Amino acid sequence: MLRSMYAGISGMKNFQTKLDVIGNNIANVNTVGYKKGRITFQDLLSQTSSGAMAPTGNRGGVNPVQVGLGSQIGTIDTLHTQGFRQTTNHPLDLQIEGDGYFVLQTPNGRAYTRAGNFNLDQDNNLVSADGYYVLDSNGQQITINNATSISIEKNGSIIITNDQNQPENIGTIGLAVFSNPSGLEKIGGNLYLESTNSGAPNLTNPEENTAGSLISGALEMSNVDLAEEFTEMITAQRGFQANTRIITTSDEILQELVNLKR
Repeated sequence: MLRSMYAGISGMKNFQTKLDVIGNNIANVNTVGYKKGRITFQDLLSQTSSGAMAPTGNRGGVNPVQVGLGSQIGTIDTLHTQGFRQTTNHPLDLQIEGDGYFVLQTPNGRAYTRAGNFNLDQDNNLVSADGYYVLDSNGQQITINNATSISIEKNGSIIITNDQNQPENIGTIGLAVFSNPSGLEKIGGNLYLESTNSGAPNLTNPEENTAGSLISGALEMSNVDLAEEFTEMITAQRGFQANTRIITTSDEILQELVNLKR
């Protein structure tokens, strides 16, 4: 069989995966704190017909003769660039302007997120949309009792007006910083887990260790650019079509070879 047919098959499969990544990005264009994915390709193995030869006294060098055997997926990256801001004016909605991640306590351990749409539960604990506890800079739950008003400063300080109409600082929202955020593992629900390549989380205060500052009354939206995604979609579609054309052309050549017997 022709090598070009198998190369075309590998290209089709890879462009289908590219469309899967693009489709997921577009589906999450309005997801709070979502970080878009990006796929890159690599060439597959090459079949060597003749190797390279070094120059000799009476003859120059010769380059290797190789035929490529298709493509493969190189990486599927998560791009942790800053997302767009959406103003909500809700005091418990928080946006991170920097590299940090909110720290949540889940039933299975700690998880990390950029989605800052928080609320208070029945026991006045600060929780995420799924009810996971938001942790402070000491890794403890945040409880807000007897508050007539709440404000959160850029440095993460939680200032309340207590029942005696006096301002009170009850703690600081913690942020985690990773040496390699792209190494974090997505588990759904806007959550990330530490992985063996993300580095250990450094729990810190906002405005320290590149964690960034907090913006109260706003949310970080997805960093997906629809214009870019639609452009990539067209590129993937044409690439898929071109690889199908390779297969049909290879099939026509094989048909001609079969017809030689007649």
